[in-house]
Amino acid sequence: QVQLVESGGGLVQAGGSLRLSCAASESRFSIHAMGWYRQAPGKQRELVATINSGGSTNYASSVKGRFTISGDIAKNTVYLQMNSLKPEDTGVYYCRAGTPGGYYWGQGTQVTVSS
Repeated sequence: QVQLVESGGGLVQAGGSLRLSCAASESRFSIHAMGWYRQAPGKQRELVATINSGGSTNYASSVKGRFTISGDIAKNTVYLQMNSLKPEDTGVYYCRAGTPGGYYWGQGTQVTVSS
């Protein structure tokens, strides 16, 4: 089992910034990738950004150029710097860790962007 704890969500005005953090517990499974996903009310959960143990990153087109994922997979931590936030970025943001044993999710942190 891998336990993930997210923090850093909140309420911000459009154009503002937030930084999300995610820390994973120690596990017998090694984490090979971590990522951020979000779910807006009434919508499906969608990928925001991922980073793997080699440092390669991947972004949804809607956040490219505004969001930056970083972290140290070896230390089980990942961050999401969100700049130029828009109301459509509102949702619950979830951290996910990938291991040979499967994927694990955090409990989510709410991000609300007011117009």
